[in-house]
Amino acid sequence: MASVAGGPALFRLVRYWSRRWARGVLVDVEEQPSLPQHVLALEAVNACTGADGATVGEVARQLGLDHSGASRMVAAVEAAGLVERSRSSSDGRRSTVRITGTGLQLLETSRRWQQTMFDELTGSWSDRDRRQFARYLDRLAAEVGA
Repeated sequence: MASVAGGPALFRLVRYWSRRWARGVLVDVEEQPSLPQHVLALEAVNACTGADGATVGEVARQLGLDHSGASRMVAAVEAAGLVERSRSSSDGRRSTVRITGTGLQLLETSRRWQQTMFDELTGSWSDRDRRQFARYLDRLAAEVGA
């Protein structure tokens, strides 16, 4: 298989957006410097929430962190009122995490901004190219488990 020089471009985009996206989600990011980490934690909780909620271990795997790092992130979003912990109904020794209404609102705001940015960045492309690129991005995200 021939190598395609997409890797460097992909990581340039990741670096570019990792420093900028939070400013577009909420105006008061300067007042909430932990907002980007909150959204990452919420996305992880959302991605692994089962019928009983998400566990900190599942959040850790989703984020690629150790258990203590994920536990600190979950504690921070809990303190911000974005998630709530409860005892697992299937195993009383475990706690589970669920996103609150406020957390869901933040996720929705973040996703709307993401879609707006995609629409703006690909605005000069044909609809066919935009749909195809979106399918490729979805495929890549699914294949890496994101």
